[in-house]
Amino acid sequence: MTDRADGSAGENATHLPVLLDRVLDLFAPALADRDATLVDATLGLGGHTDALLHAHPRLTVIGLDRDPEALERARARLAGHGDRIRFVRAEYHRLPDVLAEEGLTAVEGVLMDLGVSSLQLDRDERGFAYARDAPLDMRMDPTRGTTAADVLNTYSVDELTRILREYGEERFARRIAKAVVAERERRPFDTSERLVRLLYDAVPAPSRRTGGHPAKRTFQALRIEVNSELDILRAAVPAAVDALAEGGRLVVESYHSLEDRIVKRVLARGAASRTPEGLPVELPGHGPELTLLTRGAEKADEEEVRRNPRAASVRLRAAEKRGADGS
Repeated sequence: MTDRADGSAGENATHLPVLLDRVLDLFAPALADRDATLVDATLGLGGHTDALLHAHPRLTVIGLDRDPEALERARARLAGHGDRIRFVRAEYHRLPDVLAEEGLTAVEGVLMDLGVSSLQLDRDERGFAYARDAPLDMRMDPTRGTTAADVLNTYSVDELTRILREYGEERFARRIAKAVVAERERRPFDTSERLVRLLYDAVPAPSRRTGGHPAKRTFQALRIEVNSELDILRAAVPAAVDALAEGGRLVVESYHSLEDRIVKRVLARGAASRTPEGLPVELPGHGPELTLLTRGAEKADEEEVRRNPRAASVRLRAAEKRGADGS
């Protein structure tokens, strides 16, 4: 899931799965009336998984999450499903290892709901929301790794410029990076309020009036850097495609263009013929690996966005694994 434009959560948005009905519809042909296994690669609080388990009595779910608190909360929420769900603490690009440990060679479904979970966003101490003063942490696994404060206090101007430009698509990346390095000489960064004040000063007033909250892009860039989100996603989507059984389906919900671009490229590549250009016929075994199930990226309608502001930026893509002969 993702945050609202102002970085706040909204009481009515808490823990609502995004595009739930559409996710259920997309998975139904692969899961209905059969023994099936689905990997929820970003379990979070388990909203999508709960609905899928209710919809398909013969379904088993393997729920992955790197956040130990999320797994604990999901375990309590989904306890009524008994041994039909297994919980695994892992980053989702480790999907092949997880399946090997479970003794599985293929699954009927993989779901990825990317970005920050409701739990992470709603807990001030996790430091994801720029509308509230909080420690500059932003780790999805709060037990290990580099924090956002570490990045701000140790990266060079060039390194900060790179992540702000690449991961935040921030026009004023170098100006912000220079301001951060100068300010940390006075006192290291530890909480978000001081960073937000700096960003207000560093971003020109005309851009603040038309470009949304000046902290949004910087916070996104820091979060992606801290959690290696795009590197993990680049490995995870091809791994998910490889893990699908014939007729199995992959559904991915992204929340910004950087994520969606990676997903789009992998699915488009899988849906293209592998026969060398110029040959008059399709070579056996060289047909497309995937059939695309969505035309472009699907978005939430106005009613869902009204009920759940976190759905405003969602982009959903889905694909089905074809047979070895391309059928």
